Amino acid sequence: MTLKIAPSILSSDFLHLEKEIRSVEKAGADMLHLDIMDGHFVPNLTFGPGLVKQIRKATALPFDAHLMITNPADFADKFIDAGVNYLSFHIETDSNYKSLFRKIRSRGVKAGIAINPETSLGALPGVIDEIDYVLIMSVHPGFGGQAFIKESVEKVRKVKEIIGSRAVEIEIDGGINYETAKSVIKAGVNILVAGSFIFKSNDYKKTITGLRNVRITHR
Repeated sequence: MTLKIAPSILSSDFLHLEKEIRSVEKAGADMLHLDIMDGHFVPNLTFGPGLVKQIRKATALPFDAHLMITNPADFADKFIDAGVNYLSFHIETDSNYKSLFRKIRSRGVKAGIAINPETSLGALPGVIDEIDYVLIMSVHPGFGGQAFIKESVEKVRKVKEIIGSRAVEIEIDGGINYETAKSVIKAGVNILVAGSFIFKSNDYKKTITGLRNVRITHR
């Protein structure tokens, strides 16, 4: 599958958010990652569909929303209405997760399952035909700038085995840099979420291009 780079705007300068979005778009980003936190499921609070609706006006890039919230079924439609294109949630938050996957897809949005570092892959085989992508957290969700959890590479390999020949994408989020990107791409990832590594760099284009070409430049 085509490698996609998804800068996480949580690490951007919110005082100049529109400028930041346009800058990473110009620098070659394939999509924008939106970390939606409710202060309950994870120990942080970010933003809701209102802000998503506003930034939708600033770019045509696909929006990849990761719902780290306790009640995703109550907000899925709101985020879809705001303009997201990918929508993932943690299945431990909703007992009717299969119906929610189907609802998301029925609205023309890609549905994903998000998996925390400590969460097993036991439920994945039972939902693999209901989803479009798997989001593997390679840090504990809640805050940016954390160190990559090395065991995530093996988790990617196992997810790849479960997917088999299905057209299901694998996304990873947390601690992504050139070295970690190389290892997870080799294991099967095709969507790289990077926050601090991009937005704290001096050259967004150079960093995004470097991630895209990491298999060539970091042998």
